[in-house]
Amino acid sequence: MSTLAQEAESPRYRVAVRALCEFTARTGDLDLRFTPAPTAQQGIAGHQVVASRRGEHYEHEVMLEGRYGSLIVRGRADGFDPTLDRLEEVKTHRGDIDAMPANQRALHWAQAKIYAALMCRERSLDSLEVALVYFDIEQQRESVLVEKMTRAVLEAFFIEQCERFTDWAEQELAHEVARTRQLAQLSFPHADFRPGQRALAESVFKAISTRRDLMLQAPTGIGKTLGTLFPALKAMPGQRLDRLFFLTARTTGRRLALEALTTLGMAHTPEIQGDPGVRTLELIARDKACEHPELACHGESCPLASGFYDRLPHARRAAVQAGWLDHQGLRRIALAHRVCPYYLGQEMAHWCDVVIGDINYWFDTSAMLYALTRQHEWRVSLLIDEAHNLVERGRAMYGAEFDQGRFAAARRDAPGELKRPLDRLWRQWKALLREHEGDYVCLEAPPRKLFNALSQFVTAVGDFMVDTPVALDSVLLEAWFEAMQITRIAELAGEVAPGHYLLDIERRGRHVTLSLRNVVPAPLLAPRLEAAHATILFSATLSPGHYYRDQLGLDAATPWLEMASPFMACQLEVHLAGHISTRYRDRRASLEPIAELIAHQFRQRPGNYLAFFSSFDYLEQVSEALADHVPDIVQWSQGRRMSEPERDAFLARFTREGQGIGFAVLGGIFGEGIDLPGERLIGAFVATLGLSQFNPVNEQMKARMDTLFGDGYRYTYLYPGITRVVQAAGRVIRSPEDRGVIHLIDDRFRRREIQHLLPSWWALPPAD
Repeated sequence: MSTLAQEAESPRYRVAVRALCEFTARTGDLDLRFTPAPTAQQGIAGHQVVASRRGEHYEHEVMLEGRYGSLIVRGRADGFDPTLDRLEEVKTHRGDIDAMPANQRALHWAQAKIYAALMCRERSLDSLEVALVYFDIEQQRESVLVEKMTRAVLEAFFIEQCERFTDWAEQELAHEVARTRQLAQLSFPHADFRPGQRALAESVFKAISTRRDLMLQAPTGIGKTLGTLFPALKAMPGQRLDRLFFLTARTTGRRLALEALTTLGMAHTPEIQGDPGVRTLELIARDKACEHPELACHGESCPLASGFYDRLPHARRAAVQAGWLDHQGLRRIALAHRVCPYYLGQEMAHWCDVVIGDINYWFDTSAMLYALTRQHEWRVSLLIDEAHNLVERGRAMYGAEFDQGRFAAARRDAPGELKRPLDRLWRQWKALLREHEGDYVCLEAPPRKLFNALSQFVTAVGDFMVDTPVALDSVLLEAWFEAMQITRIAELAGEVAPGHYLLDIERRGRHVTLSLRNVVPAPLLAPRLEAAHATILFSATLSPGHYYRDQLGLDAATPWLEMASPFMACQLEVHLAGHISTRYRDRRASLEPIAELIAHQFRQRPGNYLAFFSSFDYLEQVSEALADHVPDIVQWSQGRRMSEPERDAFLARFTREGQGIGFAVLGGIFGEGIDLPGERLIGAFVATLGLSQFNPVNEQMKARMDTLFGDGYRYTYLYPGITRVVQAAGRVIRSPEDRGVIHLIDDRFRRREIQHLLPSWWALPPAD
């Protein structure tokens, strides 16, 4: 076979121009000193403005591709003017471009020169003007840097960058083979599946293989994490998937995913040297990964930022050789190479096959994993753990508020240069408050004058910060972030999700806020779900299916499956305290009966119990009543703002030999995601239906849900409330060996429509 024929048949590695240059042309320090930058929408608009100023022959977003050895390099050049033979790379910015770091400018030139080399190849050009066009979005002004370059010079630069990347590309091609081999040999790690786990795994494999989303309701104890990861990994080679993202809302979810992958053999280093097969990365929050939180994140302050990009290649190679990059493993490698662990993790997200992280890495407005998937055109599948949390998290990610107190503090301490935009915004704010009196006002439309003033304030502070550094903890920066977020979300709401937002003013004494609340995140989540090859959403509480389809933006035909429980009804005693009402008007009358019920159950079977209430006030009142009634029962309570050590101390009280009552708030940090098996927890009291507080905000949400779905009460109050109840009760039975008791305290638990929403394996008394 000829050399050319062999080259044509050999596998090739595809790399985007931007990714190639980021790999080969970045040098120097990591510098994250805050500098105002255009938003994504502003960047797109800026590129369009530049293109509109060119002649009719100007070519916008030109697709280019070139080969070198085992590489295929491709990307879209911003613009090409054939009348000038000029290739343009457009960068939007704010402020003085002379203040731009040299390594950033070098990266921009590298991208421009790669595009120019590809253009010379495609158009058979002997030379080309290569232009960096810096467009100031505020001044609408261009600064153009131009160099005339020959095809030979550009080709030499292209070859140099490709050769710097070739070894890595060949390593990645070999890794794909090793990964496929490992996944083909992957087998279930236990002798048999748990009851219901095989059906769960088969449904996941089928969904990914047919490129369909899937909703799975599976009880705790069935082994959901292992039962979804195993088939998803097995499906990767056949579906030619590049990545698998396991997304969760809780730290415990990340831990369980790592434990499942360890059980599958992913954490073991091969005995012989070579590719470790599947690479796994755990992403954690920046504040938990930072080694020097007291230092600023740039080379002049932090030693792990100084020379970061110079030391990154060796750290990156060590990381891929390790393959298993949980938080501690990644940290060890980062510190051994004197680079920042958090930003090494961000880099390794480019090169790992399985990534475990928070759901915001895919769904947030600036989500990293989603952006990388778009940039590299990856085929990915998503596993979304505890998917019921995505409703509230989605609302939070796509909502915003403007706080009068924070703005007033910023106005009081701001420099003189910002007095005019601050005073203008303050006048419009006060005018809005005079126009709309009352403790709660829902606005029919965004107040145009106020939002114009907010935009002007954002621009003014951004321009000011270009020349004058602002401390990251300053009230001015916090107010600026708030103003920028609410203007961005207002724009997004108008474009993508009209009718799915509430804009309101809320007064609590002297505390006044303007909130833009997302009611239904579906229109904003749907494009993220569609970007994945397949999405598996699973939880012990994902019922009713139509509610979650409507809230999350899933297609109406998305399958909803409920897995059979591995537990028997005889394992759990369920008692309904139908003689007690926990409605707000009946709270005082309920204190003594609840205390007596808790005391009676404790005397019958001493041990550890959790007692859940709808609020801290209610919790404290029942706790006091129990202490008065039976002072010898040991009890401990969830605090209003608990630190992580305080949370750990709360859970540590649940020992196998312990006896006492832990008081907690329903829907809080102890209402789900904690595991207290066996004698560590033998029962729970749920003294509420879990309904959200009846207040003007929730009533407005109910009215909007009525408009959108015709079922405002259930969508706003009942379905989320029962989810909280079932999650809390699910802390009791965690394995086939557990035995426990649950007391559901409210007369409404006797209603048929309520019992219909409770787990089918519970043995409930007859409904009224």
